[in-house]
Amino acid sequence: MKKAWAWLIIVAACVAVSLVRADEGMWPLNRVPTREIQHRYGTTLTPDWLAHARLSSVRLANGCSGSFVSSTGLVMTNYHCVVGCVEALSTPAQNVQRDGFVAATDADERRCPGLEVNQLTEITDVTARVREATKSATGESFRKARDSAFAAIERECTTGDEVRCDVVTLYRGGRYDLYKSRRYQDVRLVFVPEFDVGFFGGDPDNFMFPRYNLDAAFLRVYERGVPLQASYWFDWSTHGAAAGDLVFVTGHPGSTSRLYTVSQLEFDRDVSLPANLMYLSELRGLLMEFRRRGPEEERIADAQLVFIENSLKVGRGEFAALATPALMDRKRAEETALKRSVSARRDLQRHFGSAWDEVQAAVQRRREAWPRSTALARLGGSRLVGYAQTLVRLADEQAKPNEQRLSEFRDAALPAVRQRLGAARPVNRTLETVQLAFILRHIRERLGLDDPAVKALLGKRSPDEVAIAAMAKTELDTADARTTLMSGERAGVEASSDPLIKLARAVDPFAREARLRLENLDATIERASGLIAQARFAVSGESVYPDATFTLRLTFGTVKGWTENGREVPPFTTLGGLFDRHTGSPPFALPRRWLDRQNRVKLDTRFNLVADTDIIGGNSGSPLLDRDGRIVGLVFDGNIHSIGGEYWFDQARNRTVAVDSRGLREALGAVYDADRVLKELSAR
Repeated sequence: MKKAWAWLIIVAACVAVSLVRADEGMWPLNRVPTREIQHRYGTTLTPDWLAHARLSSVRLANGCSGSFVSSTGLVMTNYHCVVGCVEALSTPAQNVQRDGFVAATDADERRCPGLEVNQLTEITDVTARVREATKSATGESFRKARDSAFAAIERECTTGDEVRCDVVTLYRGGRYDLYKSRRYQDVRLVFVPEFDVGFFGGDPDNFMFPRYNLDAAFLRVYERGVPLQASYWFDWSTHGAAAGDLVFVTGHPGSTSRLYTVSQLEFDRDVSLPANLMYLSELRGLLMEFRRRGPEEERIADAQLVFIENSLKVGRGEFAALATPALMDRKRAEETALKRSVSARRDLQRHFGSAWDEVQAAVQRRREAWPRSTALARLGGSRLVGYAQTLVRLADEQAKPNEQRLSEFRDAALPAVRQRLGAARPVNRTLETVQLAFILRHIRERLGLDDPAVKALLGKRSPDEVAIAAMAKTELDTADARTTLMSGERAGVEASSDPLIKLARAVDPFAREARLRLENLDATIERASGLIAQARFAVSGESVYPDATFTLRLTFGTVKGWTENGREVPPFTTLGGLFDRHTGSPPFALPRRWLDRQNRVKLDTRFNLVADTDIIGGNSGSPLLDRDGRIVGLVFDGNIHSIGGEYWFDQARNRTVAVDSRGLREALGAVYDADRVLKELSAR
């Protein structure tokens, strides 16, 4: 009994520590620790403040964040969040990627193909309904019952294509919330800088600080063909932020694994991260070789290469975090403490005591299922093959009852699927051919020649032969062809002679089987993880925030540098430092426009800044706000220590990197003459 009480004291101490370190956490807008913020900073976040923050923040459905910054639907986000739009709008006559873009009038604003913006309007707790639907179910039956409940809840919520509803899993299965959003699919480009300054510093500066980067873009949401008359938007601070100021971030962090069990962390360390790093390294080499073919190939590959290099740096950082004994020791201690506190109470032990063993057993089986499922899923790395797979599955899934479909083809998700398929985006067949051949070789290497999926993909041909033949004759690079197949009956897709459709149909049974096997194991893990979450609630309440799920979160902290190898890193850089960093050679080459207008720029203007707010991938494009909810910056990255934020938050060194609001305004005026945008930002 003494040992049990000792462990309960340890758990209480851990809870106390989490409250003292209140700056940690990505908090859903209906679970913000307002008392902690009031106690720590003397700032009261009222219900009106939180509602305004929720309705002024937006999600870009391609995986980024943004915010309304004017009454006429102007949205602020990052350049790297609109790369797809920039590539689609670039032509030999007007190379937006190289030269940037400033719309002088509404008529000049250009629609971004396939881009969707969501505004969260309502959050509803649906935990009881999901638990009722899934009680006593395990494994595959749990997955089916859960998915059926999700589909029914989302369908009841959805009232038309302009509404998006998603049931979100929180605390790894401990809670379920319904997120209802307003969906906007007419989104137009207003401003973007040149690629060379939007990605200034490239991979060498990525996740680093000091930083000098104008990773910014402005879009406009339209409704029924005219600019949206927004009811909520963030005001712009006239003074910006100072060191030590309280700041907030509202955005959509994509995914964290801080509530993972030790066995799940070991899976990432031993299986998924090493395999993904090897794959990305090979793909990076492929793109590096492709871009050497000529100037056009260089332009085509550059944006994709930036994201591959980013993913590699993230993967290496995450692996390094899990290879750090201090992290794993901390996770083991936390898990042991919670298990001991559960075992000290008969009721908790009876309901939750076996959950960790259930997770570990499912994770062990996952080690066997993951390689095959992942290898076949990589086919979607080719954009044209991804179109083909979506068309094949769309035709199959629409013939089923809504609750029996794959999640991405439920009624609530179909508007986004149709928009993506119907969007006119340029595709380079040469690069697609090279990438498909690479993916096919990867699948053959991982699964072997005798695997039925490999036989379905290749027959007796080589990966290069299959890729060259398929890409030479496919018509899926045109939106018209995809729209025709999308709008036709199932028989139309089945009868299609398009080689990529035939390829997708041939491999789909094997890819589905591998995916569902993995999803059934993941459902087992979710059910058991939900029990662990309930045990944690019983022991310490809901003082812990849920892992990130690409849903709107609020995080807070202060503008603050950090200490690196005994050296103090200041929290600000200036525009003068940008010119000092210019070498004339990529990725440190400023565009000609900047060099020609250097004498117009106030060089002491603060340009980039850091804060100790808790963010992760998906927060790109988030607004950085002062205590009054006014914009003082635009989040675009984290520092190198933030990569380990996938698994833990190190408040001493994890930092958010943002474009300072003052530097952004100075660039808009002195370099780009973007007076129309500046006027909107000033119209308060």
